[in-house]
Amino acid sequence: MTLTRFGFNIPSFTYLGIDDADLFNAVCAAAATAENSGFDSLWVMDHFHQIPPMGSDHEPMLEPYTLLAALAPWTRTARLGALVTGVTYRNPALLAKTVTTLDIVSGGRAVLGIGAAWFEAEHIAYGYDFPPVGERMNRLEDAVRICRAMFDGGPATVSGTHHRVAGALNRPRPLAAGGPPILVGGGGERRTLQIAARHADACNIFGDPAGVRHKLDVLEAHCEKAGRDPAEISKTRLGALVMADTTADAARLGAEMRHTRNMSMEKYQGYALEGDRDSVCEQVAALFDAGLDGLIVNMHDTTDLGAIAEAGTVLRDNFGLK
Repeated sequence: MTLTRFGFNIPSFTYLGIDDADLFNAVCAAAATAENSGFDSLWVMDHFHQIPPMGSDHEPMLEPYTLLAALAPWTRTARLGALVTGVTYRNPALLAKTVTTLDIVSGGRAVLGIGAAWFEAEHIAYGYDFPPVGERMNRLEDAVRICRAMFDGGPATVSGTHHRVAGALNRPRPLAAGGPPILVGGGGERRTLQIAARHADACNIFGDPAGVRHKLDVLEAHCEKAGRDPAEISKTRLGALVMADTTADAARLGAEMRHTRNMSMEKYQGYALEGDRDSVCEQVAALFDAGLDGLIVNMHDTTDLGAIAEAGTVLRDNFGLK
């Protein structure tokens, strides 16, 4: 399956010159522009405050599922999801109900993006336990199993390592049979990709073409052990898109992004697609050749509606839908 060909991620709600009262309208404008230009999915983060390296913890951050439901009437066709929901922040049964409600509100466009959570300082600040990584992985697998069972309508009975439901109903049911697609985010080779291989409809990873190919080889090995066809899982990558009229202009924007996000050149080069239109398209093609089905991108400036529109148009016109 192909969950998304090109997704647009909004990782920041810091808009120069826009106060809190106008913030939602600015987000709506970015989302609508992205959809109209060719992006087929829209994503936001699941955090209480801004994260490093995206910005200062004093910058604004909106709760994802409230925001996604509010964006639904401003959009028409794009899938809507959190990239990704931290498993430690919500009871899995409540999460299943929340995502089902988003699916109803959006006319069947919800996606459950979920991961094991990682930001320890955020957990401490807001009073959440931050278990060791092994326990968080177990909780992730529990949550995916519970959400899958509840998306089928229930009554759902799942007894996991840390979470359980017994006869849990979920009415109304999600609009599509089987419920919203489940995307597991992260590239951990021992557990994260194993959980994706066992239970997910999609995965989301990082990396350059060689790194992507390696992660997908690991995923395929887990699929073989789980008895699944890897083609059942939509393979996506998250990264930045830095496109300009010239390579020099793109390099300048890339340098600004590295400075703003405090990123090393090595990390940036494995994360960003940078260059003029032709160069960016060559890099996109290389990632698809490595085995990806879709790319989810964030941009240097989410307030630049012209840049968003151009990015969507270039990607759509050169690659279209798979």
